[in-house]
Amino acid sequence: MDISVVVPLYNEEESIAELHAWIKRVMDEHQFSYEVIFCNDGSTDRSWNVIEQLAAQYPEVHGIKFRRNYGKSPALYCGFDKAEGDVVITMDADLQDSPDEIPELYQMITVEGYDLVSGYKMNRRKGDPLSKTIPTKLFNATARKVSGIHNLHDFNCGLKAYRKDVIKSIEVYGEMHRYIPYLAKNAGFTKIGEKRVHHQARQHGVSKFMGWNRFVNGYLDLMSLWFISTFGRKPMHVFGFLGSIMFFIGLVAAIAVGAYKLICLYNGSNPGLVTESPYFYISLTTMLIGTQLFLAGFLGDMISRNSAERNNYQISKVI
Repeated sequence: MDISVVVPLYNEEESIAELHAWIKRVMDEHQFSYEVIFCNDGSTDRSWNVIEQLAAQYPEVHGIKFRRNYGKSPALYCGFDKAEGDVVITMDADLQDSPDEIPELYQMITVEGYDLVSGYKMNRRKGDPLSKTIPTKLFNATARKVSGIHNLHDFNCGLKAYRKDVIKSIEVYGEMHRYIPYLAKNAGFTKIGEKRVHHQARQHGVSKFMGWNRFVNGYLDLMSLWFISTFGRKPMHVFGFLGSIMFFIGLVAAIAVGAYKLICLYNGSNPGLVTESPYFYISLTTMLIGTQLFLAGFLGDMISRNSAERNNYQISKVI
């Protein structure tokens, strides 16, 4: 099969049939063999009924229905698991992503050799409120800096194309759909490209994902992904290092407090008890925190070494 189109959706009953008709027209014109997988993320409208009607009429249509709303990442994960096409295309169901981009995205994967191609909606911000544009700019700038993928301008664009090996080698969970290029890079798929794509105005309903809340969650997910990808298999390197530094600082501070008391006694003055100095308790607290960090790193290292996936590495070819 040439292409699998994975469409996560939530309450998009007005758009599903029109989107499928658009996809079908493009696929038929270019004679692609394909499937369309609609992932219904706990919609409360008639979205699933529309999908059932399409599946009964068109054999290329498949559907996955969640009992409740889990989020876009779980929907993509289940869609990726079912996808069988050599190239997997993801797009949103709100008709803002154009299926006319599919042939060129397919060519970039199969002919130009990209592992992943992300859409860049250059005109997406026209008319958008500041509550959406400012978080988007900050989010993308931070994502480029942390991930090291400097050629992507729009990490959160729903229109993306993947080589099949990519989506079968990564695990999308939580709200990590924003960072699939980062996940792919960490799995060894480094040829990541970008394509400027047309962005259409939403024709039905309102956006389900807007504002600062999305930016805050995205930032926290990015920090979590960075830490896991950097120290996931070697937690002792960060916790042990920080713990050792803090313990050393606390120890030096405690020695300094004790030395100061001894000097005062030697000079004939009365410095009072060591325990009467607030610096003694500060140094003691620093040493305790350092010890706890070191133990946290040690325990994390033990858990990592005994994990069932401690040696789960991505291997592209075996001779």
